[in-house]
Amino acid sequence: MSMFSIFGVSGSAISAQSQRLNVVASNLANADAVAGPDGKSYKGRQVVFETVPMGPQASAGVKVKTISENQDPGRRIHNPAHPMADAQGYVTQSNVNPVEEMVNMISASRSYQNNVEVMNTAKTLLLKTLQMGQ
Repeated sequence: MSMFSIFGVSGSAISAQSQRLNVVASNLANADAVAGPDGKSYKGRQVVFETVPMGPQASAGVKVKTISENQDPGRRIHNPAHPMADAQGYVTQSNVNPVEEMVNMISASRSYQNNVEVMNTAKTLLLKTLQMGQ
């Protein structure tokens, strides 16, 4: 693998983790949502990654394959005074677990930071290599 392919691999990972952070932010923003525009509660989303080849050097990057919805049922809270309550007085909230989403956010953020560090290290090594040739 050449030093230049490192930038492609890390760049693909940074892009994928950025999308993951956007999905986590959307999930956290809707964690306490009661109903969406279709009258149903918000369903949490998860990013699914896949490996992609990055050129002829047998290096592999990553990309977002799909963003899937969590099919678990939402939390039901008894609140008969709520305008969205059903006949039994229950309100269905989103199925997003804020604690799990915070862990997911920290993991994505650290992965993003690690890939930025890989790119910075590769840049430093390439600059030192160029300086040796002078």
